[in-house]
Amino acid sequence: MKYIDGFREPKAAQAAAEEIKVLAQRLEREVRIMEVCGSHTMAIARCGIRTLLPPNVLLLSGPGCPVCVTDGGYIDTACELARRGICLATFGDMMKVPGSECDLSQIRAEGGVIQVCYSPLDALEYARAHPEKEIVFLAIGFETTTAPVIGMLHAAITQGIGNISLLTAFKIIPPAMVVLASDPAVQINAFLCPAHVSAIIGAAAYQVLVDRFALPCVVAGFEPLDIIYGLCGILRQLVHKTAQVENQYNRVVRAGGNKRAQALIAEFLKPVDASWRGIGLLQGSGMGLGEKYAEFDAEIRHGVQIELGRPNLACRCGDVLKGVINPPQCALFGKGCTPQHPVGPCMVSSEGSCAAFYKYSRSVL
Repeated sequence: MKYIDGFREPKAAQAAAEEIKVLAQRLEREVRIMEVCGSHTMAIARCGIRTLLPPNVLLLSGPGCPVCVTDGGYIDTACELARRGICLATFGDMMKVPGSECDLSQIRAEGGVIQVCYSPLDALEYARAHPEKEIVFLAIGFETTTAPVIGMLHAAITQGIGNISLLTAFKIIPPAMVVLASDPAVQINAFLCPAHVSAIIGAAAYQVLVDRFALPCVVAGFEPLDIIYGLCGILRQLVHKTAQVENQYNRVVRAGGNKRAQALIAEFLKPVDASWRGIGLLQGSGMGLGEKYAEFDAEIRHGVQIELGRPNLACRCGDVLKGVINPPQCALFGKGCTPQHPVGPCMVSSEGSCAAFYKYSRSVL
C-alpha cells in the first residue's frame, strides 16, 4: 500500500469507499466486522468512517480498551491500598473508572496519594525521589503496555530501587478474540486487528482465528485510509470466500512481532487466568509476575487479593465490549452516563467505545 499524504488524501478515501460499496453489494448480506483496538474505535468515530459504509456493513467495537475490560474488583483493591497510605501511580484514564463503591478520584479527594503518570518511567522517578514511600504502579494493559511497564520494573531492579511494586492486570488479546468468534450472540464475520498490539505479538498471532473459524483478519493502522483500506481487504476476502491474515500495517508490524519485547515479557511474566469485564474469566488470558519476581507483586507484598467487583447492573459496558450492542443502545448512554459523570468504564477511557460515540457520533447506530 502506497503512503499517500499521511493516509488522509480525500480522492483515495473516496475511491476506497466506493470499492467498499461495490463489494458490499456483491455480498448481498449483512457483514459484522469487529475492531479490537481502542485507538481504532476512536479513529473510526472521529473520522466519521461509519457514515461512509453501506447499511449492510456494520462495525462492532470489541474489547480493545484495557481500561474498559479491567474488572471493578481491581479498582476496589487499588482503593484499599491507597486508604492504607500506600502511594499509587497510574495512567490518568484509571482515575474515574468506577469500582464497586467508589473510584480513585474520590480516594484522592479523601487524601489518598495518587500520582498520575504519562509513562511508567514517571512512576520510577517518583519512587527514586521518595525512597521512604511504598509505590504501587497500577499495571494494566494489553501487550503494547505490558512491555514498557516490565521495562520499568527491569530498570528499577537494575538500579536498586526497591520501593515500587506492580498491581498487575495485564491481558492478552487473542484469547478474547477466540471467545468472541465462537459466541453466537455476536456473530462476527471478520476482525480488523489491532495495530499497536500487533507490533508486539506479530500478525501471525491471529492465524488461530483463520484456522478455527475461517474469519478474515486484517491488521491496519490508525489513519483514515489505513482503516478504510483495511475494511476493503476484509470485504475482498469475504466476497472471494477466503480467509487469511493480511498485514496492511507492514510499515510497523512484522509477522513475528517484536522479539525483544517478547523476550522481556517472557522473562518477567507467566500466563494467568484473567477476568474480563463483560466476557468473564478466561484461562491463560492474563500475565502475572513469575515467582522469581514475586517480591515486586503488590498483592504479595501488601497482603491484598483482587476479587471480582460488583458492577452496576444498569450499565451495559459488558455488552458494548462484546459487540452485542452499540453504546447508544444502552439506556444510560448520554443520560445517566456521560464523560462528566460516567457510570461505566467505556465512558471514562479516552479509548472507550461509549466515550467515542458520545464525543463524535451520538446519532450513528
